[in-house]
Amino acid sequence: MNAEQQKNYEKLEKQMRDFGGTYNTDLIKKAFEYCVEMHRGQKRYTNEEYYIHPFNVASIIVSLGMDSESIAAALLHDVVEDTDSTIDDIKREFGDEVALLVDGVTKIGKLNFSTKEQQQAESLRKMLIAMGQDIRVIIIKLADRLHNMRTIDAMPEQKQRDKSLETLEIYAPIAHRLGIRPVKEELEDLAIKHLDPVAYKEIEDLLMLRKQHREQILEEIKQRIEERLHEAMPGVEMAFQGRIKSIHGIYRKMYVQGKDFDEIYDIYAIRIITDTVANCYNILGIMHDMFRPIPNRFKDYISTPKPNMYQSLHTTVISRAGIPFEIQIRTFDMHHTAEFGIAAHWKYKEGITENNRRMEDRLAWIRQILDSQANSTDVSDLVRSIKVDLSQEDVFAVTPKGDVINLPVGSTVVDFAFAIHSAVGTRMIGAKVDGKIVPINHEVKTGEVIEILTTNQPGHGPSRDWLNIAVTSQAKSKIRSWFKKEKRTENIAAGKLEIEKEFRRAGIDLSEDDYNDFIEEIAKKLRFSGADEFYAAIGYGGVLLSRIMPRIKEDYSKRISASSPQNVITAIPEKRRTKSSDGVIVEGIDNCLVKLSKCCAPLPGDDIIGFITRGHGVSIHKRDCPNVPVNIADSAEPERWIAAHWDGTKSDAFVSTLQIAAIDRDGLLLDIMNSVYNMRVPVHGVNARQTKSGNCIVVMSVSAESVEHLKSIISKLEKVNGVFSVERINQ
Repeated sequence: MNAEQQKNYEKLEKQMRDFGGTYNTDLIKKAFEYCVEMHRGQKRYTNEEYYIHPFNVASIIVSLGMDSESIAAALLHDVVEDTDSTIDDIKREFGDEVALLVDGVTKIGKLNFSTKEQQQAESLRKMLIAMGQDIRVIIIKLADRLHNMRTIDAMPEQKQRDKSLETLEIYAPIAHRLGIRPVKEELEDLAIKHLDPVAYKEIEDLLMLRKQHREQILEEIKQRIEERLHEAMPGVEMAFQGRIKSIHGIYRKMYVQGKDFDEIYDIYAIRIITDTVANCYNILGIMHDMFRPIPNRFKDYISTPKPNMYQSLHTTVISRAGIPFEIQIRTFDMHHTAEFGIAAHWKYKEGITENNRRMEDRLAWIRQILDSQANSTDVSDLVRSIKVDLSQEDVFAVTPKGDVINLPVGSTVVDFAFAIHSAVGTRMIGAKVDGKIVPINHEVKTGEVIEILTTNQPGHGPSRDWLNIAVTSQAKSKIRSWFKKEKRTENIAAGKLEIEKEFRRAGIDLSEDDYNDFIEEIAKKLRFSGADEFYAAIGYGGVLLSRIMPRIKEDYSKRISASSPQNVITAIPEKRRTKSSDGVIVEGIDNCLVKLSKCCAPLPGDDIIGFITRGHGVSIHKRDCPNVPVNIADSAEPERWIAAHWDGTKSDAFVSTLQIAAIDRDGLLLDIMNSVYNMRVPVHGVNARQTKSGNCIVVMSVSAESVEHLKSIISKLEKVNGVFSVERINQ
């Protein structure tokens, strides 16, 4: 090691000494030296030596109170991915335990995936599986992401936004669920800083503007509280802290919930930490005697802990100066858990203890997410599950027996029923909330007493519409499992019907024998035992046909080309531009028929591409159309795809079809039509129907001059009372 490297290692050693605890310094020093050697000559995007990154990750791991193996794995977490070192090398040099942690953190970078989203999902799946074996994997990964976010300014602008969005949607929720508050809040703040820098700066300025005045008042309040509590509870051990809400926390309330800065009551908080739970409640009584509490702002997370183990009493009160502030009351153990989460409790060397079993219960969400994805061939479902199931805001509802059920915000009574038990969900026929019958799409709110009405009638089960009503992956997985098990014949028939319909739309035409062979090939590629299993999976929703159609189209094209090769245009003359009657310019072809494909119905402003058909001119598709290969060069007939773009001078209106989903109510259709009329948008057709869930679907054909015009129409329709989604569909 050179002088600078030696100096950095000494910093790490000092940090470990200051933190306390027993460390295997030989193992950690060996890992540091190995990291420096393997990354020698490599530079980060910040232009500093690469080893600085794993060194900083290890420093974060030390600050979280983790053990020697975790620190060593943090130092080595990139050597397998970015150097010639292998997991076997790590195992040989540092042992099985460190190798397991390094392997769990290493991304899946050497496998071939069709999309970036698929690779992200597979990496997450691997990480979650490794977490199930050892929770330290995700703690190291969070430390890795935290240091990357701290140095993100050196990245290209688009990569900053991509990484920030992934951090906000995936890693911050995981840190929240593990209860590691400092990491979670810093990840969120850094992400928002790059996703919405204007709002970040505005909140920062507002905090600074009021900082001196508020801090002075809060310091005076804190002194009054200390004096009162020491007088009322002499000899009781207590500590006092001030706290300012994170910028992301303020951002969510200002820009998501639409609150003014002065309407947020918990920006400033005073934290009181004591020795026993009984003293927490005694202190609460004294605080309510000292200050006027704000109604409906008291939360008892001691009797009902959050899923991430967080426990505390929260109450919002108003000072004599009229300033609202929050008081948090907890024990020293609760405070330690609030700061370090699961890292504060996980014991590595004690074998199977009662503490370990409690940790297993608290990590049940990992197994639930993985189990819910076990029957899905769409790996991107995993990303969506994490976004929903690890929502940072939860609701707590109660069964008539008093059992508390915790669910993500936005969950419905369908999710509530399946959270109680699979049998309750499948036998549900309705629900009562606080004694009143509600529709099954009723959103659960904290404090509601929910009674699920069931039937013992044989053969009764959930409706397929419930898949659109349920929010949690647990409920959706149980609904799919029921259909898979109980309705096999029906699923096969539904799957066949859906495939035949989609094949007709895509122009896939085969003889009966070829059709059966083709389906068998598809089933085999998707790892089904046969065609019936494939049909059934489509029928119960385990496979989304829209997601696999691009691959099926490519296989079909290869099959047709192999059986009856035909002459196609293989060379394009020098580039020339021709304007078509549809306002489209096709590069390199004169005087050809141009048609807009019905499968994606492109509009001016859409990114488009042309396909040279046999005898029908050039078909224009949206670039993200399911029938357009993601990678043209690797498609079956790349020479038939040709560049095209909109003329830009064409202003004729295009007909587009919108599907509006809304809560069924009197006057809904009239309000929708009035909204369209006020925009002076021509309407060519309207069709409305009621769904089994009690909602309403309105399909409307309108004229739009461009994609931007259509977006404006959609935006206005979304503001109609009761409308919860407006989508452009292809007909």
